[in-house]
Parts: sequence; structure tokens; C-alpha cells
Amino acid sequence: MSPHRRSGVFLHVTALPGPHGVGDLGAGAHSFLSFLERADQSLWQFCPLGPTSAPHGHSPYGSYSAFAGNPLLVDLTDLAERGWLDDDEAAQPDWTDPHEVDYDRVAEFKRDRLWSAFEGFEASADDDEREAFEAFRAETEWLEDFTLFATLKEVHDGAWTDWPDDLAGRDEAAMAAARENHAETVDYHAFVQWVFDQQWARLREAAADHGVDLVGDLPIYVAADSADVWASPEAFQLDASGKPEVVAGVPPNPGDGQVWGNPLYDWDHLRETGYQWWVDRLDRLLSQVDLARIDHFKGFDEYWAVPADAGSAAAGEWRDVPGVDFFETVRAELGELPFVVEDLGFLDEGVVGLRDRFDFPGMYVPLYANWCNDGDRYKPTNYPDNAVAYTSTHDSDTVVGWYRELNDRQRECVNYALATDGDSIAWDLLEAVWHSEARTVLTTMPDLLELGSEAQFNVPGTTEGNWRWRVTEEALDEDLAGRLAGLTVSAMR
Repeated sequence: MSPHRRSGVFLHVTALPGPHGVGDLGAGAHSFLSFLERADQSLWQFCPLGPTSAPHGHSPYGSYSAFAGNPLLVDLTDLAERGWLDDDEAAQPDWTDPHEVDYDRVAEFKRDRLWSAFEGFEASADDDEREAFEAFRAETEWLEDFTLFATLKEVHDGAWTDWPDDLAGRDEAAMAAARENHAETVDYHAFVQWVFDQQWARLREAAADHGVDLVGDLPIYVAADSADVWASPEAFQLDASGKPEVVAGVPPNPGDGQVWGNPLYDWDHLRETGYQWWVDRLDRLLSQVDLARIDHFKGFDEYWAVPADAGSAAAGEWRDVPGVDFFETVRAELGELPFVVEDLGFLDEGVVGLRDRFDFPGMYVPLYANWCNDGDRYKPTNYPDNAVAYTSTHDSDTVVGWYRELNDRQRECVNYALATDGDSIAWDLLEAVWHSEARTVLTTMPDLLELGSEAQFNVPGTTEGNWRWRVTEEALDEDLAGRLAGLTVSAMR
């Protein structure tokens, strides 16, 4: 492969093969790294790794912490091998589906086993293990707030703004009493985060051994009901009760717009504090991955602020963000910033100027192209060098599903541009992306397998049935790896 171009595969961790109903950090993840190496790929991209919950449909973009790891991703087999979980508890349950995640059953199953593993650790861990755990707790600054938040969420119903006033307002005496009264549950949550971090560190080391860089994801906003907002309310535009005064969204252009509901940042406060909250967040992310995609990059130039009680995106207004100062400050704190920016859709001068000032590569997705327009920026023949190009994304249909839904005119233009009859459209488009000028190219596992809309990972604007698709171990076979390796060698010499 050319040293100037790179390629890889997008596959979220939950979609990996594995014995416990959901992909995790165990054997399935390591098997996927082996597949990538055989396929001559050097990038693995995935969604955010934070804890998910049923109220948000277990969306990785609706996490209740920007710092913590998702307990559902913890490998139970590892915990059994360490003697903290009985082998029968780590056995594969008979209800698992290798093709789809049943989050309700998985969440209950995993929580029971993680509690058993915690009790096993408490009963049998040796001195070195206990010292390592205590060192993790002492060194991890965000952990104390997160473990108490996760504990209080189990004790009290509703959002944190519905908790007793002294806990919602973070009264020190009330929090100290809660930590003492619920010490075992707090310790449990700390234990889960410790084993997550250990397993992730082993996976990242294995990725380096396979010549694979990990590509993470940074949602710009966090959930209102999160440890992040509860622990750092001053970083957000909140009212006296802790609820958002204004929320995130996008304006009508030309449709009805969208109201996302996330609290918006108090950029004046953040600038006065040297953006410390963001520095800490990015430092955490870059300790886990080699590259990161910034979702909704527009929000670092200006944001659409919708009054929380408005109910319509049309009631919002644009407000400026000190984006240049922010990235310069972060770069001074953390060094060079290995970011890819999600700049899809309408590009104005502010977004382009901010992106190009820091030489961040933008995203290009051929499914968004007008294929009858030769100059369309999303057609592979028009990609610039400083680009990250995808066949499709986690938020789009698969290539096969997209092609089936095209109107006759667009399908004719696609067929003409790719010199195809459409029988192998996923690989035809993959070849076009791989042979483009884009410095970095990625495909998705469903596109490699030429799957249709049944394998779409997320349908934006919906909350049911998303994030469920999984790849099987059998699908990661030598023929597929060899086919992708062959294309990569020919396209990137």
C-alpha cells in the first residue's frame, strides 16, 4: 500500500461476533483485527464507546458519559479466565442471535455476570490485582463522579434533575453520605470501568501488532441526563434547576429542521477556563484511539440554539463559537490533533475556513451525490487528496439498499459512471472509492458483504431497531479478506 494512502473498515464493537449476544472486547474483536491484517487494511473505525441505555435505544450517540466505557462491551470470558466468574456463568446462553443484538436481554445478562465477577474479584483477587484496581481509581479523575452518578441513577427514578435537591445540586455532605450508603454499588461501577480499560488497552496493543490504527468517534454534544452535565453544570447553558435553557438542533433548510434536545455549551465559561472540560474529554478519547471523527463539525464554528420550551427548530438562532481559539488551545495542550471532521451537507465559509485552517480532512460519501452532475463533490472522481471517503456510513443505507431505492435517472447515471450493470454495485462503488484521490478510504462490513437495507446500522430519526446488526465469524473468511487485499494492493500502489 502507498505510504500516502490508507484504507480500512467501519464496524462498531457491538456488531462483532461473540458468545454473549453482543460484540465485545474479547475473541471476536481480536479475530476482526486478524481479518483486517489479512485484508491489508490499516484502519478500524467504530462508534463511540460510552455506556448506553434503554431510554436512548442503546444508541452509542446517546451515552450518559463521555468518559466511561460501555459495560456491555466487557469480555466475560476474560473474567472467567481470571477466576472471578464461574465458567458456567460465562457460557453462551441459548437465546443469543449471531446476526442481531437483543439489548434488553443482553443488558440483564451482562449486569448479572459483571456483578458476579465483581464479587469474585472481591473474594479472590491477589494483592497485585487489588493494587492495580486502586491505582486506577486514584489516577482516573472522572471516575469518582461517574461511579456516583451511575449508582444514584439506580437508586432514584428519573433524570438527575429529578433527584433530591441536595444530590442534584451536588451538596458535598449529601454526596459523601451517598458514597458511604451505597459503597458497594460505587465499587462495582469502578470495577467494571477498570476491567473495560484493561481489556481496551490489550485490544489497542493487539491492533498495533496487526498494523491497525483505531478510529474513534466524538459526538459534539452530550446527553442532558448524563454524568457529564451533572458533574460540570457550569460548562453548559442551564437554568437554576439544571435543565437546559437552550438545546441543540439544526435550522429548517429547507425542511422543518431538527430539535435534538442536547444541552448547549457555555462557550464563554469554557474559554475562561482554558476549555479544560474539553481538554480532559479529548485527552481521554485520544488515550483510547489513534484517530477520531468529529461529529457535527459545524457546531465548532457556530451552533443552532433552540429555546428549550419552543418545540420547533424554526425558533432557534445561530450563535458563534470561538472555534479557532478552541482548537489552538487544545493543540497547545495535547499536541497535533488527529481528527477527521464530519462536514457533510451544506458547507459555508465558516466551516470550510475552520476545517482548512487546521488541515482537518473532511468526509465524502458517494451515496449523497447527484450522479448526473459530473462536478458533484461526492462523486469519487472529484475527491481531493485531503479527504476521508466512505462507501456508506452508520447513518446511511448500505450501498445495495441505496441503489435499490434510486430513481431510474439516478440509477442510469450511476451505472454509466461506474460502467456497471448493478449486479455487484457494492464492490463497484467500493472500487471507485478505493481508486479515488482520497488519502483515506473506508468501507463498512455490510458493504463488503453486499448486504441490503436489512443490515443498515442506524436509521436517523428513529429510536427502535437500531444498532442491532452483527457480523458472523464465518463471514470474516479468507476469500473476502483476499478480495479486499487484492483491490487495496491494485488501487494504492
